[in-house]
Amino acid sequence: MPATDGHSKPVGSMELGDHLCLLFDSDAERRSVMAAYVRDGVRAGQKVIYISDAVPARDVAAWLGGRDGGPDTVRPAQDGTGFDFAAAADAGHFAVRTAEETFLASGRFDPDESLELMATEIDLALVQGYSGVRIAGEARFSLRRWPGTERHGDFERMLDQVFMTTDLKAMAICQFDRRWFDEARLAELEAGHMGRVRANDHYDDGALRVSPTFTPPGAALAGTLDAANVPAAEKVLASVASTAGLLCLDLHGLTGCDEAGLRLLADADRPGSGTGRGLLLRGAAPDLAGRLRGSGLLTRSGVSIEERTG
Repeated sequence: MPATDGHSKPVGSMELGDHLCLLFDSDAERRSVMAAYVRDGVRAGQKVIYISDAVPARDVAAWLGGRDGGPDTVRPAQDGTGFDFAAAADAGHFAVRTAEETFLASGRFDPDESLELMATEIDLALVQGYSGVRIAGEARFSLRRWPGTERHGDFERMLDQVFMTTDLKAMAICQFDRRWFDEARLAELEAGHMGRVRANDHYDDGALRVSPTFTPPGAALAGTLDAANVPAAEKVLASVASTAGLLCLDLHGLTGCDEAGLRLLADADRPGSGTGRGLLLRGAAPDLAGRLRGSGLLTRSGVSIEERTG
C-alpha cells in the first residue's frame, strides 16, 4: 500500500465542508485541479463560484477548457470528457466573480464583510435548488496592497473556523501560486486551511499509486510496481509520455519493483512508437538505481538516473 500524504487530498475526493488550499508551481497544475473541481461540481448539481484575479473573468471558462493558446497551455488529463465550461457558465451553474467585486465591495478588504457575502451566495444557491456550493478563489489579489489585504491571513483562519464549526453545504479551494508568495507567507496562509488539495491520481489500486507531476512534467510512482499492476501502469505512462518531450518519473515513493516493473521503467520513454523521448528517473532507491544501471539503460541516449539521497 503506498504511503499517502495525509495532508493532501485529490480534488476528486473533496466533500462538502472541506476548506483546502492549492499550492501550485505551474499553470498546468492549477488548471488540472480547477477544471476537475468545476466539472465535478456542476455534474453533482452544485453551484460553482470562481473568484478570479490572475485569469481575467471573461477568460476563465476558456482557460479551464485549455483554449488560451498561451505558452503554458496543457489540456487537463480529464478534458476528454467533453465537458463544456462555457455552456455551464451560460446556464448559471458556474459563475465567475472578480476579486475586486468579491473582496472590495466597500472599498477595502474586510474579512467579516467577505464572509457575509459568501454566506449570502451559499444561501441563495441552496434556495435555487443546488445541492451544495463550490467556491474557488485566486489569492494573488492579496499581494496588491489593496486597503485591508494585510488581514488576508485573518480571513483564511476565520473562514476555516466557519467550515469546521458549521454544517455548511459548501466547500472551498484557495489558490496560492508559489512563484508569487514567499515560503513564510505561504506557511501562514496554509495554516488557515484544513489541508491541501492536489490533482487527481492517474491510477491507484491500493498497492501502486501513479500521480501527475507538473514541474517537470511526468508522473510520481508510490508503492509497489510489479507484474500485477504493470499492464495498467504501462497504459498510464504511455499516455503521460505521449505529451512530454522529456519524461520525468519521480520514484521517491517507490518501495518495491520486480523484474516486470524494472522493464517498464526502462522502456517508459518509448510510448508505442519505439522512439525515445528522453527519460529522467528521479529519486530511485540505491538498489533500484543499481538494477536500472545493470539493465544497460544508461547506454541509451537521453536517459538519466538520479539516485535517492538521505
